[in-house]
Amino acid sequence: MKLATIRTNSGHRAVRVDGETAVEIDSAHGADVGELLSREDWREIAAAADGPQHAWAELDLAPLVPSPGKVVCVGLNYRTHILEMGRDLPEYPTLFAKFADTLTGPNDDIEAPEEDEQLDWEAELTIVIGAEVRHADETSAAAAIAGFTVANDVSMRSFQFRTKEWLQGKMWERSTPLGPVLVTGDEWKPSGRIWTTVNGEKMQEAATDDLVHGPAALVAYISTITTLRPGDIILTGTPGGVGHARKPPRYLQAGDVVEVGIEGIGELRNRVVKAGR
Repeated sequence: MKLATIRTNSGHRAVRVDGETAVEIDSAHGADVGELLSREDWREIAAAADGPQHAWAELDLAPLVPSPGKVVCVGLNYRTHILEMGRDLPEYPTLFAKFADTLTGPNDDIEAPEEDEQLDWEAELTIVIGAEVRHADETSAAAAIAGFTVANDVSMRSFQFRTKEWLQGKMWERSTPLGPVLVTGDEWKPSGRIWTTVNGEKMQEAATDDLVHGPAALVAYISTITTLRPGDIILTGTPGGVGHARKPPRYLQAGDVVEVGIEGIGELRNRVVKAGR
């Protein structure tokens, strides 16, 4: 099953995606996918939805989960990329966080801020939590995963590397496209390819099952630290090919179109524009 959050004249609506058609889910069960997931019977509610129908291609897509309680991110997590850089595989996940304000829609513009000219892309498989979980083993962690989506962890590199802490380069408002859909875990497992193109040129490509720390292991580890709740999201890391690591470095400019996709889930397509005041 695939779910998405759309923008309408009356606010957000959660929809079930059936091929090229989106079926609205009664807003009494939650106005968006994050709110829907807070219902224990969200699967049954979504499967039974029979509300207004829309052509998928005509929809205005919001961030899949507009207001997650937690946005946890993982760095250095693609095995092949780490080994090709001559590094040892990490024993533990490298974690940092974002805020809900960083999220934007899968087709929305990305603003290039005046303050940082080193705007970079990071394609990421993203976990969406569907049940509250704390101190989980990998079995219960896997059961708490509602499904998977796509994110572009757009990074302002000069701010990121001003200090040893990355947060200030990762928390810019409306900088992280998320979507287009959640694909439930019974229909999709990490196996397909993940990629990034900029103006049609391939920049990143890897297999999503090349993660050092897989989805269940990440949920188990993070749940040791904090309670994960429905709608929380975990960005699982990016493969090689980011602009900052290229020689010479390459960064996004106003007018560029960056596309991030994962086989079996979908694609983000965002134009870079100059930031307004």
